[in-house]
Formats: sequence, structure tokens, C-alpha cells
Amino acid sequence: MTKKHSIAFAIILLVKSTISFSQNSASDLLDILKDDSLDTTPIYTTSTFKTTRVINGQSVESVAPRHLDFRISHRFGKLSDGYAELWGLDQARIRMGLEYGINDRLMVGIGRSSHQKTWDYFAKYKLLKQSNQKHHFASISAYLAAFTNTMATSPARKFYNNTERQSYCGQIIIAKKINDKLSLQLSPTFLHNNKTETLFDENDIFSIGWGGRYKISKRTSFNLEYYYTPQKIGENYQRDPLFKNNLSLGFDIETGGHVFQLHLSNSRGVIESQYIGSTDGSWSNGDIFYGFNISRVFSFDKKQSKK
Repeated sequence: MTKKHSIAFAIILLVKSTISFSQNSASDLLDILKDDSLDTTPIYTTSTFKTTRVINGQSVESVAPRHLDFRISHRFGKLSDGYAELWGLDQARIRMGLEYGINDRLMVGIGRSSHQKTWDYFAKYKLLKQSNQKHHFASISAYLAAFTNTMATSPARKFYNNTERQSYCGQIIIAKKINDKLSLQLSPTFLHNNKTETLFDENDIFSIGWGGRYKISKRTSFNLEYYYTPQKIGENYQRDPLFKNNLSLGFDIETGGHVFQLHLSNSRGVIESQYIGSTDGSWSNGDIFYGFNISRVFSFDKKQSKK
């Protein structure tokens, strides 16, 4: 092979190598772009908690769009009351409620409790959904509720107008599903009572709720809930020292369309106006109340029913 032929062969080889490298690089670049596009598609976290309640308090979860959740909550007397009261089973409080999902972010609800014959109305809006994206590291919901005490006025507690019967609650609920088994939640809470039990009680109550869920099996989990209400904030806020912080332990069982929540608590309250700032039971004194929630969800989604 002559020198000219060698140079020509080298040039042809270089050109072919360059073209081949360019094609491979372009193919690799397209693959990278495809992978990147997949990475930017959010994968949202589901089932941080199994229902809209951790135990007594709200969870970050909402009812699915066009679904209705019918809930029954029972709270019994103290276990320490013994056989005479059948360990509290002779004393029952009940709440029945309906909750409806407007869309994938907004739900509304209404309920009625036998204690103080209280009606409650609320809305919960999901501000942020946890996903695989960095800036969606947790789920955040806003919760607003109003409560109306319809109990007849008495010498012990007189109501002079309907405004005095009202209480209001606001919460920011922040939750994170750590892994397939563990979920944690934080709930800064503000409660306002238009009328207090005594002249010495404050109308405004601040509380911070902690909640957790640990999944034991596919259909069962252990739940924990604690609401801490400071005894004093600044000079103006003083909580009644007789009231305790609410601590509850629960066990969830899912069976098809039902979720059963069995729990023990030092509060018989079912709604925020009853268990925040008004819990007088003490675990150390045996003031432990047994209770349960039953949740049954009905679907009005025509597309889902066709499937």
C-alpha cells in the first residue's frame, strides 16, 4: 500500500468512526433525555394513614373524589370503673358523621356528637402532596371546623345567645410517609371557644398534635396520637391545670370497604372542642377510656363503578 493510499484509508476510517460515535452519542443523549423526562413525572405517595383520622384527630388524608365516608365513633367510660359499670361499657358517647370528597384536594364533613349535643362542620384542603420530587417531601393539609353546642341551657352553664354556643378550630397538618411501614404527622392547632366553662378559662387554646402509624401487616397498623397544650404562653394565656394532654393508642383493621379503629385514650372527646384543652383523664390514675371508630366508604364515581 502506497503512502497516498495509507493516508486516504486513515481519513476514511476517521470519518466513519466520527459518524459512528456521533450516532451513538445522539442515541445515548436521547436515552438520557427520556430518563430525565421520566424522573420529572411525579409519583404521589398514597395511604400515609388509612382513614381521615389518626385516632381522635384529623389525619392528612382526605376522602377520594365523589366518595362518601359514613363514620360512627363510640367512646365508653373509664376502665377503672370496674365491674359495676362493666369497665366503662355502660357509659357510651357516640358521634355519627358524613364526609364527602369534592375533588382530589377538597373534602367537607358534618357530624353530631351526643356529648353536649354538639354539631360539627368542617372542610379540609390538601395544599401539598408528597411525591418523589424533592420539593414535595411531605403532604400538607389545612383543616377548618366549627362546632355548635345545642345542649339546653342550665344554671351550671347558661347560654344567652347562639353565638356563645360556637367554637372554632384551625389546623395545619403536616405528614410524611417515611417508608412502607412508618408514617409521622405534626398538627399545629388553634381552638377558639366563644364561651368558656368558667371565667378563668381562656377563649383561645394553642396545641400541637403528634401522630404516627406503624404498619404491622397489609391490613393492620398501630397508631399513636398525642396533643400537647402548653400550660402557659406569655402572660395572657393560662390553661386550667386540671386538664391533661390527650394521649391515645390505637389499632387499625381494614376489611374491604370498612376500617375499624380500636383505641385507648385518656379523653372521651371525639372532636377538637372536646379533647383539646378539656381532657381531664390521667393515664397514671387509671382514667383510660376504650373506644372505636367505624368507617364505611361509598363510591359515587360512575367511571370507577363501570370498571
